[in-house]
Amino acid sequence: MGKRGRASERKGIKNITGRPGTPGTPGTPGTPGTPGAKSAKVHPGVLGGVAAVVVCGVGIAAYSLIGGSSDDGEGPTVDEKPVAAGPPTAAEVRATTQDFLTAWEKGDVAKAAAFTDDRTAAKTALTAYAKDSHLTRVKLAPGKRAGAKVPFSVTSTVSYEGKSKPFAYESELTVVRRKHDGKTLVGWQPSVVHPDLKDGDRLVTGEAGDPPIKAVDRDGGELTKAKYPSLGTVLDSLREKYGDKAGGQAGVELRVVRKDSAKDAEKSATAKDDAKATPDKTLLTLSPGTPGTLKTTFDASLQAAAEKETGKRKQAAVVLVKPSTGEILAAANSKPTGFNIAFQGSLAPGSTMKVITSSLLLEKKLAGVDKKHPCPKYVTYGGWKFQNDDKFEIKDGTFRASFARSCNTAFISQAKKLQDDSLTKQAQEVFGLGRDNWSIGVPSFDAAIPVQSDAQMGASLIGQGGVRMNPLNMASVAATVKSGAFKQPYLVSPDVDKRTLATAPRKMSGATASALRDLMHYTAVAGTAVKPMSGLGSDMGAKTGSAEVDGQKKPNGWFTAYRGDLAAGAVVQEGGHGGDSAGPLVRAMFLAGQ
Repeated sequence: MGKRGRASERKGIKNITGRPGTPGTPGTPGTPGTPGAKSAKVHPGVLGGVAAVVVCGVGIAAYSLIGGSSDDGEGPTVDEKPVAAGPPTAAEVRATTQDFLTAWEKGDVAKAAAFTDDRTAAKTALTAYAKDSHLTRVKLAPGKRAGAKVPFSVTSTVSYEGKSKPFAYESELTVVRRKHDGKTLVGWQPSVVHPDLKDGDRLVTGEAGDPPIKAVDRDGGELTKAKYPSLGTVLDSLREKYGDKAGGQAGVELRVVRKDSAKDAEKSATAKDDAKATPDKTLLTLSPGTPGTLKTTFDASLQAAAEKETGKRKQAAVVLVKPSTGEILAAANSKPTGFNIAFQGSLAPGSTMKVITSSLLLEKKLAGVDKKHPCPKYVTYGGWKFQNDDKFEIKDGTFRASFARSCNTAFISQAKKLQDDSLTKQAQEVFGLGRDNWSIGVPSFDAAIPVQSDAQMGASLIGQGGVRMNPLNMASVAATVKSGAFKQPYLVSPDVDKRTLATAPRKMSGATASALRDLMHYTAVAGTAVKPMSGLGSDMGAKTGSAEVDGQKKPNGWFTAYRGDLAAGAVVQEGGHGGDSAGPLVRAMFLAGQ
């Protein structure tokens, strides 16, 4: 009987007896299942009432649970066991883990699945594991328990068409308690089978779907995961998209086959799906294929510098592009094996967004570089009260001064003169952002600048609200300012697969581009970006930013800049002020590019 049936049963009995008995008192009906209480004896004349209540609520099946003859002939008895609650005990964790691993090791999929809290999903995954992975001689050994979590090691042999290799890995499970009956079970997640698996993914051994590639940088040097860890998912994506175009021949591999792969997303209607896609991952090669060579736009020396600099920081990402062409020269993340924030991140960019907002205000004659511009301590728009960092104000200042000091109120004060879709159109039409049509060669997110109104529209002007970017997007923004026109960033030449690169519907005027370069240069020599840009010459400009995030003690630090024919975008999550956190990262990249 389910949880609902038990609740109805208890309610019916309690209503009849009038009050719960005192636990452990002989002759008095005890609370069902309480240790020390005797079984409650119900008079036959009362049984009909109980049965009527229960049957109406949960059906005749309830009778067999409640009823049954008592040994003294007076009628059915009730004797429920207490339902355990609270975290699983150490003994329960060990026992449940052992039961599950033993059944799995023996190949009894149905029994192993029964020791989980999602029998159907577990059975499907374990069946696929046994069938598709071609793993034999599987041995599972639990490690040292940490609360309800238990790590375990897996050793096995991969055997396919006469080829065999040992395969070992580490995984983890968590024991949970089921509420309705208190039973301890393995909390089912696909990662129990293998830590790289997510919902719908499978481990498959066979001829690889994509031939291997030898990815090389712009000068022909080989790019490998071992040498450039941040390129792990990028190289996997390149293989998935270009393996059959680079002239290679597939080998035999054990790999993670994704439910929603980058190749599937490539066929989708929008690039949004492609941005979220994760490529298949090779775990073991039984026989290597013949790789084809794929040339990329990466610069090996800049990539090495990016790996080094992000490796020094927590939660940092950086991208460098070439403004004159749009070629991506380097991209790296502090967590190289994790999500690719550099290309696929979706974060509020804070005040770096003011580069785009400034282009809008300049075009609409709502600001001029050296014209007077308000920068009060506070400004109210759409019912929200906005303020500047440390509540500063600039009295009788110019727009140049407001941009260089990153005055929030200078931008939000102009919101009432704009349409709700003004910023969205500016970002899409001039900077090529948020149109879901970038095709850089691997999955990427090309920003979101949604149409918003009232306070949210005001917040968008300073890179909060619904605006979302990543370092690739912000590097492109700086590149657009430097070159005066949007050129879609790319990692693989469109000549390889005849794809069409995205373009922007219109080009900003020469006067607007010149004004933006003037503002960014002034910020680099006399504003918030002075320290990281010091000594980098005259042909450069920058903009700092910090973005508040709910639940974080410190904001995300952002920095976008250009120097000569290099443009950069960087973020350090929870880094605080962009000039202090992301700025030094960009400076190091510019110095490496000298």
